[in-house]
Amino acid sequence: MRRLRHALLSVLLLTTGLALLAPSAAQALPGSFQKQVVFSGLTNPTNIEFASDGRVFVAEKSGLIKVFDSITDPTPTIYADLRTQVHNFWDRGLLGMALHPDFPADPRIYVLYAYDAVPGGTAPRWGTAGVSGDPCPTPPGATGDGCLITGRLSALAPSGSSVVETPLITDWCQQHPSHSVGDLKFGPDGMLYASGGDGASFNFADYGQDNLTSSDITPDNPCGDPPSPVGTALTPPAAEGGALRSQDLRTSGDPAALNGTLIRIDPDTGAAAPGNPNAGSSDANVARIIAYGQRNPFRIAIRPGTSEVWAGEVGWNTWEEINRIADPTGPVANLGWPCYEGSARQGGYDNLNLTLCENLYAAGAGAHTQPYFAWNHGSRPAPNDPCPSGGSSSSGVAFYNGGSYPDAYDGAMFFSDYSRSCVWVMTKGANGLPDPATITTFDSGIPTVEVQTGPGGDLFAVDYANGQIIRYIYNNTPPAAVITASATSGDAPLAVSFTSAGSSDSDGDPLTFRWDLDGDGDFDDSTSATPSLTYTQPGSYVVKLRADDGRGGQGDATVTINVSNTPPTAAINSPSSSLTWAVGDTIVFSGTGTDAQDGTVPGSRMSWKLIMHHCPSTCHEHEITTFTGASGSFAPPDHEYPAHLELRLTVTDAHGLTDTKSVTLQPKTVNLTFQTTPPGLQLGFNGEQTIAPFTRTVIVGSHNSVSATSPQSADGFSYTLTSWSDGGAATHNVTAPATATTYTATYQQSQVPDGLVAAYAMDAGAGTTVADASGKGNNGTAANTSWTVTGKYGQALSFNGTSSWVTVADSSSLRLTSGMTLEAWVRPVSVSGWRTVLMKEFGADLAYALMGSGGSGPGAFIFTSSGANAQ
Repeated sequence: MRRLRHALLSVLLLTTGLALLAPSAAQALPGSFQKQVVFSGLTNPTNIEFASDGRVFVAEKSGLIKVFDSITDPTPTIYADLRTQVHNFWDRGLLGMALHPDFPADPRIYVLYAYDAVPGGTAPRWGTAGVSGDPCPTPPGATGDGCLITGRLSALAPSGSSVVETPLITDWCQQHPSHSVGDLKFGPDGMLYASGGDGASFNFADYGQDNLTSSDITPDNPCGDPPSPVGTALTPPAAEGGALRSQDLRTSGDPAALNGTLIRIDPDTGAAAPGNPNAGSSDANVARIIAYGQRNPFRIAIRPGTSEVWAGEVGWNTWEEINRIADPTGPVANLGWPCYEGSARQGGYDNLNLTLCENLYAAGAGAHTQPYFAWNHGSRPAPNDPCPSGGSSSSGVAFYNGGSYPDAYDGAMFFSDYSRSCVWVMTKGANGLPDPATITTFDSGIPTVEVQTGPGGDLFAVDYANGQIIRYIYNNTPPAAVITASATSGDAPLAVSFTSAGSSDSDGDPLTFRWDLDGDGDFDDSTSATPSLTYTQPGSYVVKLRADDGRGGQGDATVTINVSNTPPTAAINSPSSSLTWAVGDTIVFSGTGTDAQDGTVPGSRMSWKLIMHHCPSTCHEHEITTFTGASGSFAPPDHEYPAHLELRLTVTDAHGLTDTKSVTLQPKTVNLTFQTTPPGLQLGFNGEQTIAPFTRTVIVGSHNSVSATSPQSADGFSYTLTSWSDGGAATHNVTAPATATTYTATYQQSQVPDGLVAAYAMDAGAGTTVADASGKGNNGTAANTSWTVTGKYGQALSFNGTSSWVTVADSSSLRLTSGMTLEAWVRPVSVSGWRTVLMKEFGADLAYALMGSGGSGPGAFIFTSSGANAQ
């Protein structure tokens, strides 16, 4: 996800269990809603699914699938391990999961993940079998040439004590580290729906041109997009690579890809589902597709009681979208990306004059489906919204279908934004559909990557950053558990007494207690309110108390008892915080871990995380990659500014205690100025259209897309690009140098404007301003004139014939040389010979003039100079 641009952060917690969360200080939950942490201690959870037999399945981004026996089971087991197949890097990983509708009678679980293999290859290409974190080395570089992978949709089924994977579809070619695969959902028809992103760059308008190094690890055009084969660079206007893969269904010269699409398939075979709009196509992917033209449809939902598919789509610079596919068996929907973002043309791609987009524009607004709802990165979807704006990433959509919530929530749609850490609710209108006019903030401070309904119809949220699954309950307030220990550390044998004193229930319900005193995850050691235990073995024990109100409400509390054990100490030796970096530099890191009981912590228990902090206005985090060992190196990735890196070291002692240190690394930056000759024309920079001149601060070594719209109109004239000062094409990438640089796009005025360039009614009746009614802004100023009551139409200006006139300042739209029409209504008091009605000066000469006469010859004529640049 970007601007998931806007990717995901991993935080490993050490405890599991159920806990009551206090509402965020920024936003109280509405009414009598409360939120509970039902599962914690997860590592990068991305998806949750609830089985009818009570089991709960949680997917982690690394490729692990964990199963809990029930919503109250604090300790999961590993159901499946797909880490060898999954490329767990940046936004890539195991992102989608769905249980078969007949589960557990049909025990298949479906998964959608970033497959660590190039097209036609086998895993692992970049990672190491069985390891959770995967790299993308430089070269080719994550945001340089890219670590090429694909996407895979598979069915998992138990076979004895193991799980067997049956791949159904391998597609979704991905050059860059975001906009990977998306979500899975079953429809009421029993068919499986899957979404996938465009696999393109989030740094610039990507049409398949990106090959930034001399390395041949990732070739030009690695996905083989038309009109050129693999190994051949793509150029506008015919290019169909990068984000344009999302429009692949509109091209017939090559097999369709699944990038940027929503597909509907038979879960038994992976083939197109019966009833699909193009089910009879000989192209298997064309037959599967029910919608396309999407950047990153990260999450989808089926509206209850209908077959409608709703997709939350992560936008680029400006808009996040929720799209509605009203009839999956109706005409295939084109949602417009990359030619459109939100309801408007996407400036960066529009500026490239790409054939695929130009043809779509020419077909009119009805040729693509407008978003059902969109929110701007700089605005707030709900009144009095406490969530930060600036960065955004649509990250969840779910419908409430009945339960204990108030009636107003029936049929409501919940949707979330990971970058803003916000959840909103849109209640239904008179037509039964969610009504954007009803949006309110439901919760804030939760970096959610999925919202889903579960047991009791309650809403659940997957909190990726904190490794938690959160449940929103209504009415029965869960109890608050409090645990106190007589000692939390000491040498063995250590006798510890515990008490639940202070635990309470705001509803007044009597509480019962269960304890996990030995730290094994099971609440089976005591039911007393004041138990005790003597710890004879060194180690760290996470003791948990569970309070139960007898009406389904539970609250947990934990305390860690350290027996003959103290936490280790981590230290980062290099780099220091004074280091600054450019894209592509090599940064060497090293650290140490020491422990009072263990001595020197070995490298195998030293883990590092490289985090990108992206700060368009407020900051959010992107986990780039992980390392294990006492030392290593990495190349800082390409990213838009403002942003900085954080390197975190965590050391773990032999008994599981940890210490974390981090160092912040700021980038080297440079100012790039872009201007046009003549000034005031429009240029594109990294997907945004701006009037030049302008200056942007970027990271040294970053790759930035600049484009000069040609032709373009200004002041009524058409301008055509002649050259860029750096010799680049109309659209090209600029690698940011170490020193400030100015780039100039030089244009030539192509022709005199057609149509009206100046018009003066002269009927204001007062004042000295004479307004131009043409819209070109050529207003005049009257001197020594007087207003009369009667003119040809309304009032008029009276001139004395010697010292009164109207002066109009020079402008490009008035610089006419030929093919002009000059016209004026004049009522002279007397006429003798030829007299000037209107004239345009050019230095000491006339450029053109309108002359009038009352003689027997022609009543008027136009005089023009022979100069080619009359001004």
